[in-house]
Amino acid sequence: MDQTAARWTARMIAPDDEFGGAPLLRREVTLDTGHGAVEEATLRYSALGVVEAWLNGRPVSADLLTPGWSSYEWRVRFAETDVTALVADGANVLGLALGNGWYRGRLGWAGNRNLYGDELGALAELSVRFADGHEQVIGTDASWQAGPGATLANDLYDGQTIDARLRDDAWLGAGFDGAGWVGVHELDFDLEKLEPYVGPPVRRVQELAPVSVTTSPSGAVLVDFGQNLVGFVRVAVRGEAGAEVVLRHAEVLEHDELGTRPLRSARATDRYLLSGGDDVFEPTLTFHGFRYVEVSGWPGGVDAIAEGALTAIVVSSDLRRIGRMQTSNPLLDRLHENAVWGMRGNFLDVPTDCPQRDERLGWTGDIAAFAPSAAFLFDVRDFLRDWLVDLDLEQRHADGIVPLVVPDAIKYFELPPEFPTPEAMAVWSDAAAWVPWAVYEAYGDERVLREAFPAIAAHLRRVRGLLDESGVWGQGMQLGDWLDPDAPPEAPHQAKADGHVVATLAAYQSATIAVDAAHVLGDADAQAEFAALADTLRAGFHAEYVRDGVIHSDASAVYALAIVTGIVDGADLEFAGNRLAELVAESGYRISTGFAGTPFVTDALTSTGHLDAAYRLLLQTECPSWLYPVTMGATTIWERWDSMLPDGTINPGEMTSFNHYALGAVVDWMHRVVGGLAPLEPGYARILVAPQPGGDLTWAETSLETPRGLARVRWDLADGRLDVVATVPEGAEAVLRLPGASDETVGAGVHERSVAFAS
Repeated sequence: MDQTAARWTARMIAPDDEFGGAPLLRREVTLDTGHGAVEEATLRYSALGVVEAWLNGRPVSADLLTPGWSSYEWRVRFAETDVTALVADGANVLGLALGNGWYRGRLGWAGNRNLYGDELGALAELSVRFADGHEQVIGTDASWQAGPGATLANDLYDGQTIDARLRDDAWLGAGFDGAGWVGVHELDFDLEKLEPYVGPPVRRVQELAPVSVTTSPSGAVLVDFGQNLVGFVRVAVRGEAGAEVVLRHAEVLEHDELGTRPLRSARATDRYLLSGGDDVFEPTLTFHGFRYVEVSGWPGGVDAIAEGALTAIVVSSDLRRIGRMQTSNPLLDRLHENAVWGMRGNFLDVPTDCPQRDERLGWTGDIAAFAPSAAFLFDVRDFLRDWLVDLDLEQRHADGIVPLVVPDAIKYFELPPEFPTPEAMAVWSDAAAWVPWAVYEAYGDERVLREAFPAIAAHLRRVRGLLDESGVWGQGMQLGDWLDPDAPPEAPHQAKADGHVVATLAAYQSATIAVDAAHVLGDADAQAEFAALADTLRAGFHAEYVRDGVIHSDASAVYALAIVTGIVDGADLEFAGNRLAELVAESGYRISTGFAGTPFVTDALTSTGHLDAAYRLLLQTECPSWLYPVTMGATTIWERWDSMLPDGTINPGEMTSFNHYALGAVVDWMHRVVGGLAPLEPGYARILVAPQPGGDLTWAETSLETPRGLARVRWDLADGRLDVVATVPEGAEAVLRLPGASDETVGAGVHERSVAFAS
């Protein structure tokens, strides 16, 4: 926990009146005199709920939804910002606006509220240092006041209601009379829970204008922003005082009307009551996953919606984009862009499964699958380090079990009997090992392994206790190859691949990661411990699940996992590669895997000499495939391969989302194999340049801002020649591995090569 906790003078306070779940808090203070000019001023602030802070009428930062969502039972983050430029001589006014956020808003599909507490709280501390070294500290305490704002209701799932007639910025200024305001009280809050952010804050990262404003068959006004995104709509409007403008959000249209069924119980609706003057609304206490907005009550109707009146504000954790890719195939480029947008929308403080319906939870299986892709597309080192802190906390308080979601809201739900009982769950719980290893390989930062290793070890020790006498993970319910396209819509866990075979393979992958991580950290005892576990799993797998090369359940996912994890070799490896290629061909080169198999199937085909099959799978456009959603106009990755059916109707399953990044994990293979840019050593100290053209591609270009600088690979195919240009950053070296040529090691600089290539 934060070692500075003892130095907090501020206290967590709560308003004596909730004021619709969005109270304002203020305090007016006068700076000490006789100490010279202000040299530095810093504001630290946090909340039970979400908070926005002002000093002298100006926002202290561009951050949104502070302090985000952490495992509040044990850790509450605080923001810290330099406010020197905002401090005034004489009177100063600190203002805080609270919202329900994750702490007290709805969480999950069962209508749960107040999972972490039933009172909103705020904490802020302004530290001012003067020229003579004197320091003045002003913090939240019982002397603060609380009052009403313009927000009447707020919820992350349901939206925000704002009454512009109630806006009065006088509360942010000196001399405010405080009419209608009440007192506050201190909460019993352990300051030891406070920790600084590890990852980046949530911010506005982009703006999009509508691409069309139309009228639906029912007469509804529909605004299309052309891109499935996460955030809210900024509204600029003028109308009669008290008139109401309503915005409903959804990702798709069905029968040319707003397709809200996938939202389930989430209302995703913002309401604005107009002041009678020029109003601008930004519902910063909520967010929505949407491409389309249905607008009702607009003054003057659809024809009066002027340019600039509606602007989509894209909201995400403030991540730096580092990896890019383009090819000669526009559909592949759109697939890659869909993965980028899916990640951007779901990396909102927590790596969530989806951003739109009554869920939005940090499912561990999704990020386990997608972490290598994420670490290439954006700099997620600190974002995922922050999330892994919560994974460790949840696990420590659950007897070594890594939960299905982090933070673990599900432990508070009343669940149906068919829901998995709390226990380690293959792939999902394996995020404890797979995610930090992906971060380490991408950035070469041993710190992430050091921080994460206790969770890796605890997970594997838990799994070891679940193994059968034969050494396989053969008991308990498994989600397995979740969302196998052949599974019934209402039973996505009923995959072709046996769940316990998948579990044993996933555990073996985690055990080998633990061995490698222990080696990096110099922990010989742990290395030996988990090498022994890996040996047990390997022996059990072959004894229980392999007969003459055939792996039990004989499904694409089990062969893909067996190949990529390295659990099979020799004749069994050759058989597995050939059998996987046969199964892929039998499927008509349509996808036949779900969450467990999909991230690995193209790698497995490639490594066993079936590159052509991998490309045919990648470039397939018939459902189910990666490119089918692209042909249907998708601008993000879908949860199901057929979230929208070919006739334009939404999948009839109760669970479907049009923004789920997990099945976009193929972009990792695209970067390494199609693009030809991969790490040979963690952090790209040594780089593998090995493009493997296929399909009908004639060129591809891939670039990455590595920890050592920009690496880039561009290849062009024409007239029987493969031309490659590789850029290697300073401090790194690369191995050029081109078709028909011997490996060549090169240093920093730009390297051009041309080899004969028979397509």
